[in-house]
Amino acid sequence: MNSVLVTGGAGFIGSNFVRMVLAEHRECKVINLDKLTYAGNLENLAGFMEDSNHEFVRGDICDGLLVERLLEEYSVDAIINFAAESHVDRSIMEPGVFIETNVKGTVALLKAALDKGVGKFVQVSTDEVYGSLGPEGLFTETTPLSPNSPYSASKASADHMVAAFGHTWELDYNITRCSNNYGEYQFPEKMIPLMINNALNDKPLPVYGDGMNVRDWLYVYDHCTAIWQVLTKGRSGDIYNIGGNNEKTNLEVVKRILDRLGKSEDLITFVKDRPGHDRRYAIDSSKIMSELGWKPSVTFEEGIGKAIDWYLENRKWLEHVVSGEYEKYYDQMYDGR
Repeated sequence: MNSVLVTGGAGFIGSNFVRMVLAEHRECKVINLDKLTYAGNLENLAGFMEDSNHEFVRGDICDGLLVERLLEEYSVDAIINFAAESHVDRSIMEPGVFIETNVKGTVALLKAALDKGVGKFVQVSTDEVYGSLGPEGLFTETTPLSPNSPYSASKASADHMVAAFGHTWELDYNITRCSNNYGEYQFPEKMIPLMINNALNDKPLPVYGDGMNVRDWLYVYDHCTAIWQVLTKGRSGDIYNIGGNNEKTNLEVVKRILDRLGKSEDLITFVKDRPGHDRRYAIDSSKIMSELGWKPSVTFEEGIGKAIDWYLENRKWLEHVVSGEYEKYYDQMYDGR
């Protein structure tokens, strides 16, 4: 793999992927396209902006002419599409934005990939497209899609478009569907960094409903290594589920964060549940493990400790990203608590 276009490469997962590739796969040049919305941050790429193997371009994936120019100029071998509006709460507030980026943007990338003969298209999706699980069972790659939020519906639509381009025009593609990511550089609208930030500032920790919603937690570095395996070894047209095999209730995670930081559980504040809140997600990763030889390298206990330590060591980064627009959003979501 000589040259890849990474979209959304200044966001949480995308920036971690870019950093991993530049550190561990020096044979590969990364063209990094990001619109730099509220969740995209060049500070996430500190130490790599001047890397000779890294070319950052500010732009929108919906701009087909720009994408085509980049594909041609850099002789791109593959596109890895991380670019997405990804927060369920925001999708409930503004669903149209999610259709624009997640569906129309993906289609623009697919058309450019076809027009310029790109060899591989990897769509980074989510286990949320499968809907909600009961207390038993796991999501497999053949689980029917049953999205329950505007966010997951937009990602499911994008997945269908990727598969349609593969079927109709024989585009070489893979779709990955991951469980909940956590780790360094995650924007604090998401649960783990939100709770860390509030705990550090002795603010109430808003927990939806009864706190018993279950998620499978995947350390972001492990997700990145899995995507690299799919990119380089994935069978054309296949879907790969990526999970951390770490099912925890939201309340368990919050209490672990408070314990690690030496803060009182009195900070936990139960708030009204969000509309349509899925009860449980859980991933069966046996396919990617058996076929591509990937497995998680970090347990949740190790990973959550590493994540908390990173936020403690990077208080300036955290203070910067929670200023301005984030404060308005937070007050709107949680009534200023």
